Amino acid sequence: MAFFSLCFAGCTGNRVEEARVVELPKVLIIGDSISIGYFEPTKTLLEGKAQVYHNPGNAQHTATGLAKLDEWLGQTQWDVIHFNHGLHDVKYVDEQGRRVPPDQGKQQIALDAYTRNLDELTRRLKKTGAKLIFATTTPIPEGASGRVKGDAKRYNEAALAIMARYDVSVNDLYSFALPRLDAIQRPHDVHFTAEGSRLLAEQVAQTIRDALDER
Repeated sequence: MAFFSLCFAGCTGNRVEEARVVELPKVLIIGDSISIGYFEPTKTLLEGKAQVYHNPGNAQHTATGLAKLDEWLGQTQWDVIHFNHGLHDVKYVDEQGRRVPPDQGKQQIALDAYTRNLDELTRRLKKTGAKLIFATTTPIPEGASGRVKGDAKRYNEAALAIMARYDVSVNDLYSFALPRLDAIQRPHDVHFTAEGSRLLAEQVAQTIRDALDER
């Protein structure tokens, strides 16, 4: 907690009043375009409670996370880190890395590689001393380009085993979104409507509030 001295109007000589400045906790959200969608409303919901930041751009898949994690963390002492990788890992791509129908490519990060990468990412994040929250990957609807319905569930199962091993809290956005997909997700698309992102933000903000209260 920081302190500084202020001499308000009317004070004379050494008469100085002490004013306390409370620095809000710092929260980092790491994730892909789904998190970009809920970032701004989450930031608004936590106004006055925390300073909320997002990694620059799209966090993409776990290999990107491993390559850029130190850059994203910087020198900041984060209080809470809310993170996810998944939708880019399960995406089917061709030899040039372009998204293609599943029968014309292979998954960008296969499940065994995803498991190894996420384990390493979580291990490195634990070293920050921040309270960690892993967000499960949101559902893939039927007909989503370059992805297969059901893969998010498989990757989440692997992720949850890792989070249990490292004692990391879980924000189960998959289960939160699943029963209301028709109302909040765009047709045949992994992305959410503005209202869908707002509802996800409410869930994310509450999970972060709970983490801050546990500090």
